[in-house]
Amino acid sequence: FGKGNEVTVIESNRLRYEVVEEELEHSIQYGDGTELWVLERAGIERADLVIAVTGDDEDNILICQMAREKYGVERVVARCNNPRNLQHFELLGVKPAVSATDLILRLIEHEVPKYGLVHLLDLKEERLEIIEMDVAEGSSADGAKVKDLGLPDGSLVISILRDRGGFVPTGDSLMKAGDEVLLVLDIGLEETVTGSFVSS
Repeated sequence: FGKGNEVTVIESNRLRYEVVEEELEHSIQYGDGTELWVLERAGIERADLVIAVTGDDEDNILICQMAREKYGVERVVARCNNPRNLQHFELLGVKPAVSATDLILRLIEHEVPKYGLVHLLDLKEERLEIIEMDVAEGSSADGAKVKDLGLPDGSLVISILRDRGGFVPTGDSLMKAGDEVLLVLDIGLEETVTGSFVSS
């Protein structure tokens, strides 16, 4: 966010939309993500990356196909709710498809290093990875705004989990000790980023 990145969430549930809209204002669009006018109002024509995470595999495939084939989005990521459908995602060229079941199993196994990093996902073709960091008390991130964290180019905070809830942050969102922060990184930046979240 601090480097001019723009993230827009599309939410079809009116109640969830209203709750998130209070926090994000113009960073959320109400509607069905499979409808072209909704995607266009969300700014898909200038998107570099589209992530489809609905609870319906067919919708996720459709959103990614439209993003890539109609709007020329180079990078797409889809959530696969039913592991049996993974082959359908691959056959239709929707890659990477992230299996929700596999992700949960990885979290249950959670080989978590002492500095509180969970490696959630590698997107090898896109040369990206998604990690989760715990904000340690006294760390650079504790009490800092996202835009002031000084993260390197190629890294982006995509979600902050706090008090059993989560939100997509703006550049002015404050982080505090105990927060779980999700980041998308270019591969190889992990060690550079983790220093901001551990206590010195």
